[in-house]
Order: sequence, then structure tokens, then C-alpha cells
Amino acid sequence: MADNFNRGIWGVSRGAAVDHAFVDEALRGYMLRVYNMMASGLLLSGIVAVLVAMSPSALIAINTSALGFVVRLAPLGILLWMSFGINRMTAGTLQLLYWLFVASFGLSLSSIFLIYRIGSIGEVFFVTAGTFGAMSLYGYTTKRDLTAFGSFLFMGLIGIIIASLVNLFIMSSMVSFVVSVLGVLIFTGLTAYDTQRIKDQFYEGNAAEITSKQAVMGAVQLYLDFLNLFLMLLRLFGDRR
Repeated sequence: MADNFNRGIWGVSRGAAVDHAFVDEALRGYMLRVYNMMASGLLLSGIVAVLVAMSPSALIAINTSALGFVVRLAPLGILLWMSFGINRMTAGTLQLLYWLFVASFGLSLSSIFLIYRIGSIGEVFFVTAGTFGAMSLYGYTTKRDLTAFGSFLFMGLIGIIIASLVNLFIMSSMVSFVVSVLGVLIFTGLTAYDTQRIKDQFYEGNAAEITSKQAVMGAVQLYLDFLNLFLMLLRLFGDRR
């Protein structure tokens, strides 16, 4: 069935007749690509974290020495490199940086094995996966525009970042608890918002190279939503050693 498709996809001008069945199939393939890359990133981060945790010397070096400071800054540095250099990079280079990003994040994640019991980490992970899956499905299927909702969540995200930085100095357990609760709510909402945004960005792609880059950055967004939601839930419900 063909109809007027007014969003301008892959160089098709507004008002051009587009087969909606073809577009829907292409969208599903694109979203599957994003989800697969995001899931593969989580797997790589988990493998790196477990390998580090299996080596007491590596675990101590990464989490108790000056090396730990470098390890924690590495994901942020790579993410900024990707964000500001995306227009100059090829899709292949961007994807390589993505794998470096998730691997470096895995080094930082190794610290959770020092704090929480392994069984508790697994339980919280599955709770996170269920919550993430439900909210991402909602973001994919809802007809409601979540743009305004996303702006509100972004302001909340800035708020908890500032509160977390302040709490590094005051070390308040109450502030930490409030930040964790708000973090769960914010990253749950951002999962739906980012899923809808990634879906909308698909329609704006006008070349294979641009679409490939969008898929990588979409995977980064969902990866960060998942991991931050996981860490917030772990703070609230994790069984500490």
C-alpha cells in the first residue's frame, strides 16, 4: 500500500508516494541493528568487568590506584570524541570507537564486584533488563510525542549529576538515596524517550553512511540508559558485601 509520506526519508521528497510496508520493514531492521549493537556492547562490558574481577591484582590496580582515575575518565573521553567528531568520521571508525567505549566502561564496572555480591548483581541485572525492555517497547510503539517529557527528564538528569558531585564532598546517605531513586525514574523515562527519538531519526536518514552512524549513536544512548538504570537499581537493592 502506498501513501503520501511526509517525513522525507532516504532522500525521498515530501509528498512522494512511499510503500509503508517497505518503510516499516526497514525501520524494524534498523532498530534491530541498534538493539543488537547495544546488547553486544553490554556483553563486551560484562566480559571485561568479569575478567578484571577474576584478577585480584588487576582489580586492585584499577580501583585503588591512580590508574583508576584514568579508567573512569576514558569512557567520557571516547564519548566526547565520538560526539564531536561524528561528522568527520566514517561509520567504521565510529563503530570502532563504540567498541573501545564499551570495553573501557567494562573496566570501570569491575568495581561493583568489590561492593556487591555476585548473586545480587545478577538479580538486579535481570530486573533492569525487564524494566528496560518494557519501557523501550513503549517508546517504540506509543503514538504520544515524548519530546516535552524528554526535556523534563534531561533537566532532572542535570539535577542528579549536580547533586552527585556535591555529595562527593558532604557524603550524605540521604542524598545518595534520593539521587538513586530519582535516577531510576529518570533513566526509566529516558529509555522510552530515547527509543522514540532513535526511531524518529531513522526517518531523517538520507544515506547509508548517515544511517549507519545514527545506529551507532543510538546504541550508545540505549547502552547508557541501561547501564545507568542498572547502577541506580544496584545502589538501591544490591546486597553489599
